[in-house]
Formats: sequence, structure tokens, C-alpha cells
Amino acid sequence: MAIGEIAILAFVWVIAELINPDVTRIRRAKIAALIGVVFFFLSWISGGYYYLTEYGSVVKPMIKAGASPWAQKIVMETKEHVFLMLPFLAFLVYGIISNKSNEILRNKNFRKWTIYLSGLVVFLGALMAFMGYLISSAARDALVAGVVV
Repeated sequence: MAIGEIAILAFVWVIAELINPDVTRIRRAKIAALIGVVFFFLSWISGGYYYLTEYGSVVKPMIKAGASPWAQKIVMETKEHVFLMLPFLAFLVYGIISNKSNEILRNKNFRKWTIYLSGLVVFLGALMAFMGYLISSAARDALVAGVVV
């Protein structure tokens, strides 16, 4: 979903602003983090809706019956658990930037760990996108193979 990719890009923006921060860049980092948080939660809600209405009843059984059942058993199970915590991790970054902006400006080590945490959000978001690609590929393969459940 493009919603998740927008969230990832927002946290890339956060990192860019925090590399050499000043008051203006901290304000922009806070805006970017808020955008990322909102889009991660929107992704969470829309992904949950899709899972409940389509994936669980149609796509999941098709993947499990197809040539790549590991996509469901391993990749999707991992994705579900990581995906549950991602918006909250993003919210943590937003909270740090909102409440500790002076510390980010003064303490290089604190800023570095805030950047690392933002990088973790970007990495996990990109991992979610990659896992989604693997799952979609398994579903397409099952569809092309004519798997019916």
C-alpha cells in the first residue's frame, strides 16, 4: 500500500532533519514524524480491514494451498507481529522529538540514538513492504496455477 511507503519516506525525512539539527529542522522533523505516525496508523487500519475482509478468507487459503505455503507460514506471520508494533515505535520517535527537542540539540549521543530509532522505523517499514511483495507474489503464483480452495 502506498500509505505505508509515505510513512517510511516521512521517517527518512526525520533522519535528514536530525543529522544537523537546529530549531527549524527540529520543527520540521516533528512534522515529518507526525505525518509518518498518521500514515502508519492509516496503513494499520486499512491493512487490518483488508486482512479481515479479503486476505483471511480468500487469499490466505489460496497461498497455503499453492506452491509457496511458506509465504503464509513464515513471512505473513512475521509481518503480522512486526506490523502491530510499528505505529507505536513511530509514535515513540514522535514523542521523543516533541518532548526532548532541547536534548536532541544539545546532546550528540541522544540525537544519534534518536536517528538510530528513526532508522529502525524506516528499516522495519521497508521490511514490511518487502514481505508484502513476497506474499503478493505467492498469491499471484497460486492464482496463475489455478489453485482453488
